[in-house]
Amino acid sequence: MEAEVIKAELVLPTHMSFKRIQMYEKYPKGQSKVRWKQLKQILQAEICQNYSPDEPNYVNIESPPSMQPCKRICDITGFEAPYHDPRTNLRYANADVFKLVRSLPNEYVQRYLALRKAAVVLR
Repeated sequence: MEAEVIKAELVLPTHMSFKRIQMYEKYPKGQSKVRWKQLKQILQAEICQNYSPDEPNYVNIESPPSMQPCKRICDITGFEAPYHDPRTNLRYANADVFKLVRSLPNEYVQRYLALRKAAVVLR
């Protein structure tokens, strides 16, 4: 009968999967929780280590340009903009912003386009 008890102990899990694991079981006494490092700490640690110049890290990462098209952002709100106004060439996100775009004076339109580096110089 003892052999059957030993086999049963091997089959049963140590805790029931439907029960929530208590913190004292997850982190026994003396062990601390895992702390996340901030980006500044990661950068300082990598600067201190000697990497070869060809190996990419946070400091010297070089990547090829993206193959995906860039997202079009609304010039007024900063949301994703599926539309653009052909008269002013500003991008907008919805009908409320479109009304605002049409009511803007020409100098404001030129400033918004200059921020996007799409300004047209009118003479």
